[in-house]
Amino acid sequence: MKTSDHFMLLFRLQPNFDYRPSKEELIQQRQKWGEFFGNIAIQEKLVSTYRLGFEGTTIADDLSESGGVHLAENQMLSGNLVVKANSLEEAVTLAKNCPILEMNGTVEVRSIIPMES
Repeated sequence: MKTSDHFMLLFRLQPNFDYRPSKEELIQQRQKWGEFFGNIAIQEKLVSTYRLGFEGTTIADDLSESGGVHLAENQMLSGNLVVKANSLEEAVTLAKNCPILEMNGTVEVRSIIPMES
């Protein structure tokens, strides 16, 4: 399988539904995320990004459903970013500036395999 020059950054965070950030904290977080995405966009490496909501359903192989957000190792997937990069190492370098790391979150960087038609 041939990989592309696109990589997905998966953002994970331990949810704390009791935490209510102040207005100032929200402004600072938005600024940091804006700078993070903006710096990648200025380099013409931004492909797409999505922030995930808190509602969801997981469907198992027996077609049973369980509501809510799936947690793995006490973390939930909170969003993703697809970037153009020449290598996994370059994508990792971009990911190291992600604001989620300051929030005790993690970033997983994965190569993307194009779908064959």
